[in-house]
Amino acid sequence: MKKQYTLIALCLALCAGTAFAAETGSKAADSGAAPKATKTKQQSKMGNCSKEAKAKTLKGAERKQFMSTCLKA
Repeated sequence: MKKQYTLIALCLALCAGTAFAAETGSKAADSGAAPKATKTKQQSKMGNCSKEAKAKTLKGAERKQFMSTCLKA
């Protein structure tokens, strides 16, 4: 019986510690500690070329060739 109470107390302590750590971690994430990075010119170009390739339903080697040409332009 004594072992059960000890085990229950240990579990409660671990659960409380985990809940506290999760709560403080989420507050740090919500505070905006790390600002969102803006896209570079190359990243924007990649996104635009990818959208074009998707609109043209290109796949495989055709898509690879198109992306290469689009990114060089």
